[in-house]
Amino acid sequence: MHNAAFRAMRMDWTYDLLDVAPEDLRDAVGRLRAQDVGGANVTIPYKQKVMDQLDTIAPDALRARAVNTIVNDRGRLGGYNTDIPAIRSAIERVGVEPRSVNAVVLGAGGAARAAAVAMEGAHITFVTRHPEDADVPGKTIRWDDRSLAVLTRSADLLINATPLGRREEMPLRPAALPRAGAVVDLVYVTGGTPLVRKARSLGLPAVDGWEVLLSQGAISFLLWTGRSAPLEAMRETLQP
Repeated sequence: MHNAAFRAMRMDWTYDLLDVAPEDLRDAVGRLRAQDVGGANVTIPYKQKVMDQLDTIAPDALRARAVNTIVNDRGRLGGYNTDIPAIRSAIERVGVEPRSVNAVVLGAGGAARAAAVAMEGAHITFVTRHPEDADVPGKTIRWDDRSLAVLTRSADLLINATPLGRREEMPLRPAALPRAGAVVDLVYVTGGTPLVRKARSLGLPAVDGWEVLLSQGAISFLLWTGRSAPLEAMRETLQP
């Protein structure tokens, strides 16, 4: 996606994958600081661990306690969370005004916290395996809680912030999908996730992880380069 954007903009930049072992994270960030690079994206499991190695962190990223984009400004590293505006854009696409709505977020990790920041003002219930350990701004329940189906059926917005769906798993029984709400799935797989396919078959507004990924990428591109991203060139590389 980013290499396609660089080509479209005739920029002599490249985007490369860097596998980093946990014990090498600090050295990897140090190399990023020292090299002539614009920045990096950060994925699981380093979105929190990388924060104490950065010079500045954007307020939204601090609130979500997760960084997924780093900008290198002449050796000073700034941390950002592009999940938040990307999720906010996805919510707008399904026609939901987050303030004061009832939302259910599946998951309680970094993506779920980003969703909470994007939905400031909403009444949110988080679904997690270990509510007692969850560090999220709202009510938490277990996956096996008897009230789960009632909550999801009546939700104005359901967000899947778990990896469920990457292997054709359905995070909820189809009967538990919102009756008249909207669905945002942060997972992206070829052909779309079962959750999004089922939601659309029921006539529910739904956005899948491809659109969220494109939004994240466009925001990262702007942060690194100072230039608006060529969305169509990027979108063509993401066609599922």
